[in-house]
Amino acid sequence: MYRKILVPLDGSATAEAVLPYVEAFAAGFKTSVELLSVIDSGAMTTHLAPDKVHQLDGIIAAEEKKCAEYLASVAKRFSHAATECRMIRGTAAETILESTRQDRDALIAMATHGRSGAKRWLLGSVAEKVLRGTTNPLFLVRAAAAKTSPQRIINSLVVPLDGSPLAEQILPTVCRWARALEVEVTLIRAFEFPGRAYVSSEAYLSNYDAMREDAVREAAAYLKEKEDFLVGEGVRTVSILTIEGAAANEIISYAQTAPGAVIAMSTHGRSGVQRWLLGSVTEKVVRHADAPVLLVRGE
Repeated sequence: MYRKILVPLDGSATAEAVLPYVEAFAAGFKTSVELLSVIDSGAMTTHLAPDKVHQLDGIIAAEEKKCAEYLASVAKRFSHAATECRMIRGTAAETILESTRQDRDALIAMATHGRSGAKRWLLGSVAEKVLRGTTNPLFLVRAAAAKTSPQRIINSLVVPLDGSPLAEQILPTVCRWARALEVEVTLIRAFEFPGRAYVSSEAYLSNYDAMREDAVREAAAYLKEKEDFLVGEGVRTVSILTIEGAAANEIISYAQTAPGAVIAMSTHGRSGVQRWLLGSVTEKVVRHADAPVLLVRGE
């Protein structure tokens, strides 16, 4: 399914929050793990006193030794998976992107900072650049909300669908994840009406119940088709859910009620400039969801 899982680590507890998930992925996907640390010699030079510049080579060598020992200790967590530890001199985001640019079969898995009180992700410059620049599948987990045990760390995949071919491009990945990790899938379609539909002064407010019934029926019929597709592809447990409300808000709220949920979504892609154009719904989900998010770049 994936040739490898690339895990950027900087020695912090924040970065390590993704490791229990990677343990589950390595076992379920039966793939190798690459632990990557980046030695930013440029940043070291910037913070080095002028009279200490001649010591830079020794400082870098000491840092590389420290990183090697650190990565070796982390690698012990993956005793049942082939694990490679790499240290590369460069800048973090650019090195991560370059390491996977020619390998579309690599999954990038990384943790981000999080401010749980504000229910908002503070991605930081590295995660932000990777999010915007990669064309690889990307798994992001907010460190403040991450679990610590690999036992059934993922119980379900929450898959928002809006009826577009772009959103549906996540479905083959969902099939593979659901089968490999033995988790259930929940397909969600949110719908809402213009604000004036809820204002009593409008003439068609009296038709609201009929409008809602039609919308629910249409959404449910669409999701049933996708459910049948997933079941036909070997996914054991699939449920469908239609929700009235703003899509991003409803996706986030539902995922909060589903223990061990991962939100799986496709994004727009502009291959010419190697960037993801997230779109408003995905952007809000990535910024505000407590649940981990799997993003796959659409074609």
